[in-house]
Amino acid sequence: MPIFSRLFLKVYLTVIGTLLLAVLVSVVVWRTGPEMETARNAFEMASGVAAAALADPTAPPAEQQRAVERLSRLLSADLALYNADGTLLGAAGMKLPPPRDVDSWRSFGRGRGPVWSFRLADGRAIVVRPPFERYRHGPSFMLHLAIIALILAIGSYPVVRGLTRRLERLQKAVETLGAGNLSVRVKVEGKDEIARVAESFNRAAARIEALVNSHKMLLANASHELRTPLTRLRMGIELLKGNAEPQRRAELEQDIAELDELIEEILLSSRLDSMARPVHTEDVDLLALAAEEASRFDDITVTGQAVVIKGDTRLLRRLIRNLIDNAKRHGRPPIEVSVAAEGVNANLTVTDHGSGIPGADREHVFEPFFRKASATSNSTGLGLALVRQIARHHGGDVSVEGNNTLLVRLPKSGI
Repeated sequence: MPIFSRLFLKVYLTVIGTLLLAVLVSVVVWRTGPEMETARNAFEMASGVAAAALADPTAPPAEQQRAVERLSRLLSADLALYNADGTLLGAAGMKLPPPRDVDSWRSFGRGRGPVWSFRLADGRAIVVRPPFERYRHGPSFMLHLAIIALILAIGSYPVVRGLTRRLERLQKAVETLGAGNLSVRVKVEGKDEIARVAESFNRAAARIEALVNSHKMLLANASHELRTPLTRLRMGIELLKGNAEPQRRAELEQDIAELDELIEEILLSSRLDSMARPVHTEDVDLLALAAEEASRFDDITVTGQAVVIKGDTRLLRRLIRNLIDNAKRHGRPPIEVSVAAEGVNANLTVTDHGSGIPGADREHVFEPFFRKASATSNSTGLGLALVRQIARHHGGDVSVEGNNTLLVRLPKSGI
């Protein structure tokens, strides 16, 4: 995932960028603000007053030092007086830099606040640090903080609002899904964590909708399919009351077996829907398992190579049995079963010599209870649907190849 699509980094960079913008604006305000211009004019006016308060330029050093100390006490500020050639004439308070180290009329020194420098009319220079505590708590400083807070609020609002708006839409979608509208989806915006949550929600909602629709269809069709053998059983029982013919008893036994098979396949389909992967897995020789199942039928040949896959033996046995049963019911012998390795997959093919599956039905045959209009067998319509479910639960799939071949691809063991 690209590093700049991470949500926390977006928020962090937004805050940093906003702070840098605030600092930039603060510098501009500090340099060009009206209060700074007022202060500049005030210090220029004060230079004349300071010249009058200080001793004469030709006075002895001791007298000039006393004058500097008096003016420092009067202003409650650190103060230093320098000759025109940069010689220190007197100082009071904390040490101050010489005028040549102050790059303009004002500079920030290593003390408690800004350092100011200006020259007197007689060529001497005064360096002064105003009382920083009063400056720090003054109205201009509070205004400066207010401007910074306003910039932070304005700069962070679009990003924060964009994130919260997407979260609000996701919340409404979850509530709508919980209310029973399974078709609700969330618009995916961006590539951050919220976008991935929206994608996960859409996938989960689609899966839930598909499962609910599948179960609804399964129950609707099952109720219909169960009525047919049950009706025949009722009729047969009524007939048996007067005449228990062997043929009639055989037909009833077939009806009961058909009903039992249907119920078993419905239960198995429901169990497969409720689990993502097989619970009990082991290494299975697919060729050996296919040969074992084929031995139960006539006119079936098994060829190929031994390929080991990892899966549930019981489910894989049912997969092979349903494929062979489908070929016997809807095709003609001979039936050929083949196992081969192809890359990372194990391929199982079942081929018959019947009329084949029309192209329009090649996907429909894997739907529950699908039957061709011309079908005459007593198939439940769940056999190939279970084959697909079992194959997908093992990480594979099934498809129709040509007209008469069903191909199951399953990942080999260790893949």
